[in-house]
Amino acid sequence: MKNSDLTHLKTWFADYVSGYYTPDAEYNRAIRLKEKHTKRVCDKIVMLGKSLNISEQELLLAETTALLHDIGRFKQYAIYGTFNDMNSKNHARLGLQQIGIHKILNVFSKYEKRLIAKTVAHHNAAVLPEKEDEKTLFFIRLLRDADKLDIWKVFIDYYHERGKNPNSTIELGLADKPICSPRVLQALKECKSVSINDLKTLNDFKLLLIGWAFDLNFVPSFQALQDHNYLEQLASTLPQSKEVKEAVSQARDHVIKCSRKTLSSITH
Repeated sequence: MKNSDLTHLKTWFADYVSGYYTPDAEYNRAIRLKEKHTKRVCDKIVMLGKSLNISEQELLLAETTALLHDIGRFKQYAIYGTFNDMNSKNHARLGLQQIGIHKILNVFSKYEKRLIAKTVAHHNAAVLPEKEDEKTLFFIRLLRDADKLDIWKVFIDYYHERGKNPNSTIELGLADKPICSPRVLQALKECKSVSINDLKTLNDFKLLLIGWAFDLNFVPSFQALQDHNYLEQLASTLPQSKEVKEAVSQARDHVIKCSRKTLSSITH
């Protein structure tokens, strides 16, 4: 893979996304959200890759996976009017379909095509694939971390302005009730990620975001999470009950511990 290949893909991406904009400002708000998210994930994956001292070639591949990871979101919203995979289709699979339809990886080697496709396919999976080679797993983990670091920022920014500018699309249709589900709280207390199937309220989703701390992989990711105080900012929007504080404390302690590991450490 060459620099020019990534430059060409970025031009293609901009043209592709521009085709989804319409005269409807509210519709465009959703498309723009994912376009900007993609660009920031590209920046974050490069930041993480450099922190981990990966090669220039690996940086190009990593940024390519970030550029394409949410390409299915635009078709998803155009067809279903939602970003909720459970109420539509898995956006990673939709993305792989778009990659295939537009033949945008034709100039890549067979190895590169497979690595990019596998990474896009698993960037939003509940668990990492079994029986996968370590190189591919590294790129999947790297993309998952970069994606989470930006999604945390997206939702925290939204919660700060939600009172003035609510957005039903980003809330995934969850009820705005001042409660947290016991199963969600229990997952965090057990230092586990929250299952999306257990979500019932917006507070549950905030706890899911906090629980993503248990699914991070690299030391620079934990350090970035800690530096930006994302968990604390999310926690400040939740009910300040004893159960919530205990659950959040588990995630916070995990981040502190992992941010102090050696640079090349992987949490799992």
